[in-house]
Amino acid sequence: MSVVMEDEIKRWTAKRKSALVLEIIQGKKTVAEASRQFDLPPSELEDWVDQAKAGMENALRAKPEDVREQYERKLKDLQEAYGEAMLELHARKKLQSLLGEDEK
Repeated sequence: MSVVMEDEIKRWTAKRKSALVLEIIQGKKTVAEASRQFDLPPSELEDWVDQAKAGMENALRAKPEDVREQYERKLKDLQEAYGEAMLELHARKKLQSLLGEDEK
């Protein structure tokens, strides 16, 4: 099935996104070319490619994870990283106050 890619797309449906991502993955178009052609930030296109790859990996597993489970796991990892960063920040501030240094 072929999806015609119009230069001016007002709404990016999943079908249009997947068609463009497939062209990028297959090397028919670069992220830079697609970015210029469709006036989209390269970072957004790279996110689409990353999401497609993650979905593809999950789809090919013997026991695919539920999408919700994937996001919950990712959220948990981010919350843990945030907590660690906050502890480190708190420890640095405490050390600065013990050493009598001014906060910057």
